[in-house]
Amino acid sequence: MSVLGKTVMITGASRGIGASAAEVFAGAGANVVLVARGGEAITEIAGSIGDQALAVPCDVSDYAQVEAAVQATEAAFGPVDILVNNAGMIEPVAHLSAIAPDDWDRVIDVNLKGVFYGMRAVLPAMIARGSGTILNISSGAATNPIEGWSHYCTSKAGVLMLTRMGDKENRDYGVRVIGLSPGTVATEMQREIKASGVNPVSQLDWTVHIPPEWPARALVWMCGSDADAYLGQDISLRDDGIRRTVGLIE
Repeated sequence: MSVLGKTVMITGASRGIGASAAEVFAGAGANVVLVARGGEAITEIAGSIGDQALAVPCDVSDYAQVEAAVQATEAAFGPVDILVNNAGMIEPVAHLSAIAPDDWDRVIDVNLKGVFYGMRAVLPAMIARGSGTILNISSGAATNPIEGWSHYCTSKAGVLMLTRMGDKENRDYGVRVIGLSPGTVATEMQREIKASGVNPVSQLDWTVHIPPEWPARALVWMCGSDADAYLGQDISLRDDGIRRTVGLIE
């Protein structure tokens, strides 16, 4: 599927993978709707992209705001053809025995419930049209326990199951649901992880992290039929075969 003329709604679009995805999808000819709490940041990015971009301030942990963002998208560009569930957070990094319950809850609210809310808001219309693509940003943390990341690992495990459930229940209606596990990416989240000093991930040299443009380009590729073999699964961008297929390496 070419994304030319398609409408893409991207959560967590104020920075990192989300901001890069907005630029890459727009460069491929899509209309892009940038969704994030940081209204000033997404407005600036949308302004740099031009008329094919719209900024919609939204807290994805509030279902009413997510519904309103979908409605704003439909009013501006028509139905949501592609949803990129990218919004996520990891702070504070702390052990189970020490983390404040409210802090733990907040990560679950954004990383897990926010993904469900996005899927729930777009699925009925996608089912009715018989088409649509939902791309969930996953992580190796979905299947591997990492010290200090109980909230993040738990949320990403839940996102993997939402990807599997979304495919199981909706593939026959023409809706494609796939996850992307990008590996470590040079974003602000990695700076937060490094500052924590907890677990081996925080000790990685900055040069090992891939640029956010790589997962952004992978997301565009995932909208095409070549990615259909991965429906209901997470695609790992650590895999050199995937990187070559997407055109990130030779």
